[in-house]
Amino acid sequence: MMKWTVLILLAVLSGTLSESNFFVGIGIEDVTGPITDVNFMGYAHPGQTGRGLLSRLYSRAFIFCDKDDNEKCEVLVIVDNAMGASAVNIGVLERLKTLYGSMYTEKNVAISATHTHSGPGGFLQYFVFDATSQGFIHDSYDILVEGIFQSIRMAHENRAPSQVFWNKGELLEANINRSPHAYEANPLNERNDYEHNVDKDMTVLKIMSEDGTVGRGLISFFPVHPVSINNTNRLVSSDNKGYASYLIEMMKNPGTSHGQGDFVAAFANTNQGDVSPNLNGATCLDTGEPCDRITSTCNGRTSLCAGSGPGEDMYESNRIIGQRQADKALELFDSANVLLDPIVGSVHQHVDMTDYTVNLDGGGTAKTCKAAFGYSFAAGATDGAGFFPFTQGETEGLPFVEILRDAVLTPPSDELKDCQAPKPILLPIGEMHEPWEWAPSIVDTQMLRLGQFFMIVVPAEFTTMAGRRLRNTITEELENLGIDGAQAEIVGLSNTYSDYVVTIEEYAVQRYEAASTIFGQHTLRAYQQQYTELTSHIVADTQPPQGPPIPNLLGDVGYTLPDPEGDADDITAATPLGPAIGDVIVQADAKYRQGGIAMVTFIAGNPRNDAFRMRDDTFLTVEKKMVLGDNWEVVYNDADFCTRFLWDRATTNLGIDGTVSHATVWWEIPIDQDVGTYRLGHQGYRRDPVKGDNYCYGPVYSQDIEVVAADFDDRPAAFSS
Repeated sequence: MMKWTVLILLAVLSGTLSESNFFVGIGIEDVTGPITDVNFMGYAHPGQTGRGLLSRLYSRAFIFCDKDDNEKCEVLVIVDNAMGASAVNIGVLERLKTLYGSMYTEKNVAISATHTHSGPGGFLQYFVFDATSQGFIHDSYDILVEGIFQSIRMAHENRAPSQVFWNKGELLEANINRSPHAYEANPLNERNDYEHNVDKDMTVLKIMSEDGTVGRGLISFFPVHPVSINNTNRLVSSDNKGYASYLIEMMKNPGTSHGQGDFVAAFANTNQGDVSPNLNGATCLDTGEPCDRITSTCNGRTSLCAGSGPGEDMYESNRIIGQRQADKALELFDSANVLLDPIVGSVHQHVDMTDYTVNLDGGGTAKTCKAAFGYSFAAGATDGAGFFPFTQGETEGLPFVEILRDAVLTPPSDELKDCQAPKPILLPIGEMHEPWEWAPSIVDTQMLRLGQFFMIVVPAEFTTMAGRRLRNTITEELENLGIDGAQAEIVGLSNTYSDYVVTIEEYAVQRYEAASTIFGQHTLRAYQQQYTELTSHIVADTQPPQGPPIPNLLGDVGYTLPDPEGDADDITAATPLGPAIGDVIVQADAKYRQGGIAMVTFIAGNPRNDAFRMRDDTFLTVEKKMVLGDNWEVVYNDADFCTRFLWDRATTNLGIDGTVSHATVWWEIPIDQDVGTYRLGHQGYRRDPVKGDNYCYGPVYSQDIEVVAADFDDRPAAFSS
């Protein structure tokens, strides 16, 4: 009897005897766009165009439905991408409507980004975000829409009764504040309420099967910029949050390729606006000394000031920060025992953030502004410096810059200057309309509910203190409305992207985050009011008026990015002799030790050829020869973090028209890799120079290589003793 009593108690504690509280679907799909030629979205560095692949990008979709009404649902999608985008939402919702009618709409579908800065750009519909990518990139957009849609469809098709638990815990040594000078402008008594100048809590939703015996997935919420991979990088990467997902998904789905398993782990961002993973802080590249604390310069230049660490290089730093997030998420997943109440709710409203009336403390009102960037926007952040002569903390304009701006672009109106003060306006993007609209004015505001857990789905990047104020406002409102034990969390970078949100005190300092708070100093107060209103609706299970529609600008966008180049064979001018696409030009070595790096280089097609068909495929394989017969098993592909796919373009051998592509398959052999015979493979598409059609080629392979033990010594005995 005692034995059964103990087992029952253990089962209750672990949740295995709990009833399902939601009807849940989970899906994952590839959203890797063009990996070459296209500018990366995040650092706004024109020279940072793709030259290959470090890790694939994924959309992870979670559908939560009422357990008794499977048509009452909400959708949360976390995408390995720079930010949410109105145009992408429009495309996804149109696709969903064709299959599911009115079941999934903007009211209950939230699409949020992890905020990796190493993904292809050109997918937003506003010009200011597409300028560095030479306009709108249809491949980037189409692949995002397709992958997100397919992840939601997969989730819809595998919905099943499930248990959903909530947990929270502290994660240290994974983030720091990159703008402490601005943070310290906030009132001392408010700062004293918190131990750290960034939020250290991670929230995890644990999703189990109906009987609680099989894990189905998790969602982590934690504030940190995915900028461990810095702006010198040219390889598409999901950065530290993507690596955290990779670690858990590979552990929970043994024997599968990444992105193919049933267990899905998403790492969402929260109020990460001023939060960096570069734990060494910002130091001067020329001296190693700390950067100027106020301007983030070294000898007057922002380009010499950069954040780094905790690893020896950006790849090690990425692994460390990703591993720490993964470890904490697993700890919270394993210990989660707060079963959420079985209540599903969602609420959504469009608002015009250029004309929102806010109520001021002490009486009176003020308004938000048309969008504008300040001077310190161009200085960049310590995670990715901008351009000379701009510095952080600029509260005065530069006359020669204003003369140039007014001559080439658009001068800001006096009304906009007054509204945006004390920000000195560099770019009045809300008053710039050519070649198409530069900036959003209408944004999505949204909340999702799972029992006592409320998600504040925001269209921007909130700094630490701005996020705390919003979260506290909503938590207090929930308590006033009678929700006991309410927990509120921000889901950042969702649906629409409208840059940053800072506190009014941080706005006065005008560091990068404040200069990028495009709707002016009252933006945070406007969102506090707006989400308070949404809170009353979500608790009452009602919808507010829809608000003004977000415009669809897809018919207005343009692009100047040239068609892919680099599809010639490297043959001589006089004869058809020489290496052709698919041929090896730098062979792999015959033998490598565990822990070594194997490489082979091929003549290739431009990887941008038919990027859509390369979604959910692979440019490379690492294959192991089986013991019996001549069979090979794929052990890694380009979704694995131990591989890299490197691409460059060169002129052909002796002057044949066109350029030739070189593709290198790079494999960092794990120290515990099984010894044996391996080969490195590559495949892709080439473009016919006359017809313009794309044709697949490959797979093509290196010679066979032997992986031997790390301590293998093949020197003659006389030299090895």
